[in-house]
Amino acid sequence: MTLYPVILSGGSGTRLWPMSRAALPKQLLALTSERTMAQETVARLAGLPDAGPPLVVCNEEHRFLIAEQLREIGVSPLGIYLEPVGRNTAPAAAIAALALLARDPEAVMLLLPADHLIRDVGAFHAAIGEGMRTVQAGFLVTFGIVPDAPETGYGYIQRGDPLLAAGNGARRVARFVEKPDLAGAQAFLASGDHLWNSGMFLFSCRQFLEELEHHRPDILTACEQALNNGRHDLDFQRLDQDAFTTCPADSIDYAVMEHTRNGAVIPADIGWNDIGAWSALWEVGDKDADGNVTRGDVYLDGVHGSLIRAESRMVAAIGVDDLLIVETPDAVLVADKGRAQDVKKIVDYLKSQGRSEHELHTRVFRPWGWYEGIDTGERFQVKRIMVKPGEKLSLQMHHHRAEHWIVVSGTARVTRDGQEELLTENQSTYIPLGTSHRLENPGKLPLHIIEVQSGSYLGEDDIVRFEDVYARS
Repeated sequence: MTLYPVILSGGSGTRLWPMSRAALPKQLLALTSERTMAQETVARLAGLPDAGPPLVVCNEEHRFLIAEQLREIGVSPLGIYLEPVGRNTAPAAAIAALALLARDPEAVMLLLPADHLIRDVGAFHAAIGEGMRTVQAGFLVTFGIVPDAPETGYGYIQRGDPLLAAGNGARRVARFVEKPDLAGAQAFLASGDHLWNSGMFLFSCRQFLEELEHHRPDILTACEQALNNGRHDLDFQRLDQDAFTTCPADSIDYAVMEHTRNGAVIPADIGWNDIGAWSALWEVGDKDADGNVTRGDVYLDGVHGSLIRAESRMVAAIGVDDLLIVETPDAVLVADKGRAQDVKKIVDYLKSQGRSEHELHTRVFRPWGWYEGIDTGERFQVKRIMVKPGEKLSLQMHHHRAEHWIVVSGTARVTRDGQEELLTENQSTYIPLGTSHRLENPGKLPLHIIEVQSGSYLGEDDIVRFEDVYARS
């Protein structure tokens, strides 16, 4: 039986605003190390016995970021499957199981959220080894985290009878429990038979699909149609939008694990944290003598028990305790550490007001590189643009704006109404309104330019694409 890791990258991480946003959610951010959460999730699979390359299921809007981050750590995925809309974990798992079963009739999938922290990789691998033996004995496995505190932010799994057939520490799942109040969490901790629900699973693909067909055939049918009617797009597999949109949204717990008679839980003491809020990052971070966790250009005086993170400028704090202070170029969060869960209310507010700070950072990543806003005013906007070596933007035009491009560093190949020219440092060009144009980096170094836009409308949706190597509409 070959083990296939499946990375589920569909979360939004609203409680980690202003760092985590819809276009760049927490799994794509470097929060606990120099690598992103998704990169750490994939990297810790190295050395896992009998494991194949990972398969990724992610939001289609993140496809190029996911592919680039895997390339950065030297990993070639088995496939990247794109969800047109989020439908929770059960449909994502069904898509992965169907795809893997078509490759390997004995496939076993290890389902891992892309945004969790695991400190003890050795213990993690050992738990997976126990899980594989339990799967071979005919069970669907979930991993329960051995609790060390009465945590009210996690669901719980109650352990049942030992599974003698598995020959290890696996137990039957007695029940799943929703997030308790403090008294309930204290009782669970004292009982010794309740584990935190990690959201990690290990299944035979065939057995999982059989269980899904029995308990939620509507989900299975929709996923089969979405996969069968999907299409290849560059290095990605797009699911059929109509079929997947009609698929009911449900979690693996609700769709299968709460109903199956073959559910098992493996206790895992692996240094796990789901990094669900800024307070969790404070808990797992390296603290100074006053209990502070800092990152970036930070000055502290008389500060205790706080998390202070500076992304683009100096942050100074004096005489405060137990605060969360997170600075980004366009937003600053200041909150009591005990109110970390309420950060999602800010995202709800931003959405209700039609603002963009919940969706985009000032630096917006694209498959060819990135751009970031520098200044904006009435009828003008200034951006800094970076194009990676060998990459190019779409051939496009604008109805409402003209553009000036000034090369800061690197070499630019500019196409304008079919005519090409090369520009180097300190050279510039002008793109009149209504002119077809394309920017390309033919060199071996990143291309940096300053773009000055002027016109009656400067929105990103004023783009008519004629040709695009990334197959964007």
